[in-house]
Amino acid sequence: FPFLLVDRIIEYNPGVSVVGIKNVTINDNFFPGHFPERPIMPGVLMIEAMSQVGGAVILEPDVKGTSGEVFFLAGVDKVRFRKPVIPGDTLVMRMTLMKMHKRFGVAKLEGKAYVGSELVCEGEFLMATGSDPQA
Repeated sequence: FPFLLVDRIIEYNPGVSVVGIKNVTINDNFFPGHFPERPIMPGVLMIEAMSQVGGAVILEPDVKGTSGEVFFLAGVDKVRFRKPVIPGDTLVMRMTLMKMHKRFGVAKLEGKAYVGSELVCEGEFLMATGSDPQA
């Protein structure tokens, strides 16, 4: 908080994939401005939420091997928004590790987000790890 956009991890396969959820509510702080007449979750925040879920895969000790690390979103490719996400929806985000370059601390993940059975967002995510200065 105030920027955590994941409510719960519901499935975890270390070093392979992770599934997390975000319960989208009208109380989320972005809805008053996006948009007052028709509240829609901003696409950039869906990407951020998916990245936060993906971080659980690349920070897994079996994958990287060290503690005291943080992850950074380094890039996104092939992102598509298929349907709007509105208050009352549960955003289910599945992030799957495609490649991990341990030496460089860089990973590529495939991400898909659903509301119910409908695909609402998908893309490829490039993530980088780094040292946490507070660790």
